[in-house]
Amino acid sequence: MKKILILASILLIISCKNNKETTEASENDEVQEIQKPEVKLYTFDGGSIVVNNLNLFAQGDRYKGDSIQLANAFYVISHPKGNLLWDSGLSEGLVGQPAYTSPDGAFTITRKDSIINQLKTINLSPDDINFIAFSHVHFDHTGPANHFSKATWLVQESEYDFTQGEAIKSNGFYLPSDFNALTKVNKLNGDFDVFGDGSVLIKSMPGHTPGHQVLYLDLPNNGPTLLSGDMYHFQQNRTDKIVPQFNFDIPESEKSIVAFEKFAKEKKAKVYIQHEPNDFEKMPKSPKFLN
Repeated sequence: MKKILILASILLIISCKNNKETTEASENDEVQEIQKPEVKLYTFDGGSIVVNNLNLFAQGDRYKGDSIQLANAFYVISHPKGNLLWDSGLSEGLVGQPAYTSPDGAFTITRKDSIINQLKTINLSPDDINFIAFSHVHFDHTGPANHFSKATWLVQESEYDFTQGEAIKSNGFYLPSDFNALTKVNKLNGDFDVFGDGSVLIKSMPGHTPGHQVLYLDLPNNGPTLLSGDMYHFQQNRTDKIVPQFNFDIPESEKSIVAFEKFAKEKKAKVYIQHEPNDFEKMPKSPKFLN
């Protein structure tokens, strides 16, 4: 009987040890499972835009007689599997030149530095960029894009088709020659997981242009983060849900605003309006980064 009790005690100890090891292994698996990839968001200055006729950014006469200073950011998203360039700013032909005002007087634009010089601050060259994506192909987002001809262009098929059509040629908001060297094209039809792990998602939000898109990042420390593209141009646009009169499709824009806000709420995401100067100032500038 004594031997049986000793054997039972030994088996109990072994069983407890195995259960503990199993529990620890399970906990370790959970830790590994929820560990986020080391994604870094670098913010750069793609130029400056003074909107002299702010009423373009509404319908009716809401902003009649008003003007505003806007930022014009572009970004590099560094992921263990590669680098994504999101937007690229105004034309580099502006660098070293006086401020340029459009013939209709609506915009005054400047750019201080080239994209290549700015990438050097984080030890990157155009050849280090694996993917390039624009929130949309208006001229203030595509300026020096042709430097990145080796990168794969991630673009909504509807946006790409528009760039190949006739309507773009007579529209002053576009400069197709800025990005005509981008021949490695991945045409998207909706949302796209850039690196396959949910940490960098392109979200289709059409309306501002046929294939306008925004960028969602799940950063290790900053958490869910949304770059707005031109869903909004400044905070009051977002607060009042104002749609610019020059948007490609106003009803589609209104639907995308609803979808954007629903997604932001579901993810509890921090939203950065790319043209909003206050949001631009919040971001650490290269070589510092947000992660």
